Amino acid sequence: MERVIMHIDVNNAFLSWTAVYLLNNGYKYDIRNSYAVIGGDEQSRRGVVLAKSTPAKKLGIVTGETLYSARKKCKVLKTYPMQYDFYKEMSQKLFNLLRQYTSDIEPASIDECYLDYTKVKRMYGDEIEFAKKIQKEIFDTLGFTVNIGIANNKLCAKMASDFSKPNKIHTLYDSEIEEKMWPLDVGDLFGIGKQTKAKLKNLNINTIYDLAHADQTFLYKYFKNQAKSMIESANGINNDPVNSNPIENKGIGNEITLDHDVYNKEELYDKLLFLSEKVGLRLRNLNKYAYVIVVVLKDVYFKRYSHQIKLLNPTNLTNEIYQTSLKILNEMWKDIPVRLIGIRLDNLTENFNYQASIFENIEDKSDFEKLDKVVDELKTKYGNNILKKAALSNKKK
Repeated sequence: MERVIMHIDVNNAFLSWTAVYLLNNGYKYDIRNSYAVIGGDEQSRRGVVLAKSTPAKKLGIVTGETLYSARKKCKVLKTYPMQYDFYKEMSQKLFNLLRQYTSDIEPASIDECYLDYTKVKRMYGDEIEFAKKIQKEIFDTLGFTVNIGIANNKLCAKMASDFSKPNKIHTLYDSEIEEKMWPLDVGDLFGIGKQTKAKLKNLNINTIYDLAHADQTFLYKYFKNQAKSMIESANGINNDPVNSNPIENKGIGNEITLDHDVYNKEELYDKLLFLSEKVGLRLRNLNKYAYVIVVVLKDVYFKRYSHQIKLLNPTNLTNEIYQTSLKILNEMWKDIPVRLIGIRLDNLTENFNYQASIFENIEDKSDFEKLDKVVDELKTKYGNNILKKAALSNKKK
């Protein structure tokens, strides 16, 4: 049976949910139709715009800029504080509403989720008609709109839900990839960040079509193990299941809650190195390897988001985990201050079937393996603090 996957995404979630909160508490007008933003302390020049209304967006106000800067663009701009407890309540109500129809729901963040419609299609009928029904029910009962993307896998469902907003339903079936996805700018492909986009453009890879037809051996010189997954994504290839039981995920991870708001991503590099050592040691103690490396951030507004890279060859090397996590952090950084950072290793395996590449230095890889083994033995014998990477030691000094 052909899979049918939906991606359901709340339109402008924090501003929409704040509007619902205010209307429920006596407000006479909907701030979604006014010059409004959601942000931090309005008196602080370091407060930033987390969400903005459509009228504010038309004046050039963008997510991530300071409230001080935004007010210069709009003298009558009104700033509203976060209502995070209410956001969590609305998120839970949304997911509970969807679970009335199927238990195959995977929350991707507080305001979006994937739904596997495959098993229930015979019960509820055509997926587009079902999406219309869900859209109306969400608005009638909860008071906000959603975009719904429909496809044969999670990647394309996510892409479809972003085509145009708000309150839209889009499809991106396998048969529509050539027509709907390939003409798009390569930066529009889910998972392609600003730095990767710039590199691809420099290689004259400007559209998703160009990436889909790129030579993997050529791209490997610039993107290493990421090249294969990038080309697969550009071709709409994705076999990830909708995971309705994330607690059962066999991955491992570590997180750090920071003691202050971090505005500069470079300040997080030593944290990534520390976390890479921690998760790498745990992975090696289990005699396992990871195919997927994930970096997790939580910003000052408690919004949690993550980005990942799938490796051609699984790893348990501290240096490879660290270098990959650095690349991920640089891709996902949104210029919004963060309070938590973490690394998670997924798709673990005990089998190591290595696919060699002519571009890799096998001797370097072997040296890192030997180094990790020696460090692990010393830490096991004398404690975790017996050795630290030079970068961490120099930072402390």
